[in-house]
Amino acid sequence: MSNADRPGRLGPELWDTTPGKWNADEDDTLICAHVRQETHDVKSFLFRALSPRLFRFRPGQFITLELEIDGEVINRCYTISSPPTRPDTLSITVKRHPGGKVSNWLHDNMRPGAKIKALGPSGEFSCTLHPGPKYLFLSGGSGVTPLMSMARTLYELGDDHDVVFVHSARSPRDIIFRHELAMMAHGTSNFRTAFVCEKIAETRDWSAPTGYLSLPLLKSIVPDLAAREIFCCGPEAYMANVRAMLREAAFDMAHYHEESFSFERQGVPLPEAKTVAPGAAAPVDTFKIEFTRSGRTIECRPDQFILDAARAAGMRLPFSCSKGVCGTCKSKKLSGQVEMKHGGGIRQREIDAGMILICCSKPLENVTIEK
Repeated sequence: MSNADRPGRLGPELWDTTPGKWNADEDDTLICAHVRQETHDVKSFLFRALSPRLFRFRPGQFITLELEIDGEVINRCYTISSPPTRPDTLSITVKRHPGGKVSNWLHDNMRPGAKIKALGPSGEFSCTLHPGPKYLFLSGGSGVTPLMSMARTLYELGDDHDVVFVHSARSPRDIIFRHELAMMAHGTSNFRTAFVCEKIAETRDWSAPTGYLSLPLLKSIVPDLAAREIFCCGPEAYMANVRAMLREAAFDMAHYHEESFSFERQGVPLPEAKTVAPGAAAPVDTFKIEFTRSGRTIECRPDQFILDAARAAGMRLPFSCSKGVCGTCKSKKLSGQVEMKHGGGIRQREIDAGMILICCSKPLENVTIEK
């Protein structure tokens, strides 16, 4: 068997072609080239394009994977953990979550040679969009991935920026990229790392802080906190704690930036919406939104997103970012016009085919959706 015939291997033909740029409107297939075990429950998946392509993105951006699992098409956002300085490939780093449908499927099924659909890159969380003289990267758990892309980029460009990278984990064995971060700190004069673990577990030689990140601890690690551009990513509770600490420290929050792909809006109160009886006319200040598969018809105001109206009416629909960037709520519009202002989570050819993102679409008339 030749190298070209082996799953996940780069055949000679890939080196004989000058690659073009990955075009999110036209290119949508990635092939897994390598899987790397990072910790006991975290893996990195390295992808390349199906045909030679160069990926152009800002460190900190994400891609949206479209996966078919148990006959269901599921969209999930994952931050790119690799730097744009390695444009022939990109990687995502995924923690296995108990009961997590997508993370477990990736851990159990993604192998070199496997193909998946992807959209992006997208996102506005990047140090390249908010340059500063000094950076502070704060991460919790798998929230390390966008910050790792930024750190790798600065390191590989030889940019000796003043960076302090503070990562919180459950235990030393749960620290993702621990050895690579240590190598970067060793090879760069202005790059420092600090780890904070909830517990030591079975580790015997741990001398770093144990417990949770606090303001006194953060100030001891980063005395010049106020002079830094801060980037934070992690679980919502972690980021809420960081925001509270920074406000207590009177930090200028204009220099604070965060990213999360949980986008939990379940607790956010929504305007009350009503279900419309079949055949009944909607009030003049609302439009009827009919969902053909579920057999539901709801009211939606002209100034209201269809997803918000549907959730307020008690419908359970798949969504993730609620910002028009991930594509999870992508739906087929059978009739009616909407105003849609998306953030890159849908291709123009999909729009031309009648697809919409209901999280960022407002009705201009009665609308029928295949969902």
